[in-house]
Amino acid sequence: MTPAASESTAAFAALADPTRAAILRVLAERGCSVGEIADQLPVSRPAVSKHLRLLEGAGLVRFERMGTRNVYALAPEALAALRDELDAMWRQALARYAIVAANPVATPTRKAPE
Repeated sequence: MTPAASESTAAFAALADPTRAAILRVLAERGCSVGEIADQLPVSRPAVSKHLRLLEGAGLVRFERMGTRNVYALAPEALAALRDELDAMWRQALARYAIVAANPVATPTRKAPE
């Protein structure tokens, strides 16, 4: 597996969790501290911190220390890379569909059970 594929696999795995996906939706609006994120979701601050560490490890978020708190924000370049990968998969699927649609094959009929 290439490093890029490994990174995207980690990012997709991180997004598979509904809480982490919700955290990204919150951060899509603006940068937030752990407390601000926890206030918008039905999870505790320690749980939000744990999810943010995983999202940061997957390269999807980053933080900036502001005084005594960390303010988390989306990592737009990571999300753009995921989007590019999904777009490539979509183009490939559409190309395969076009080939099938342009070359219909007679489907064998099934014999009715007796």
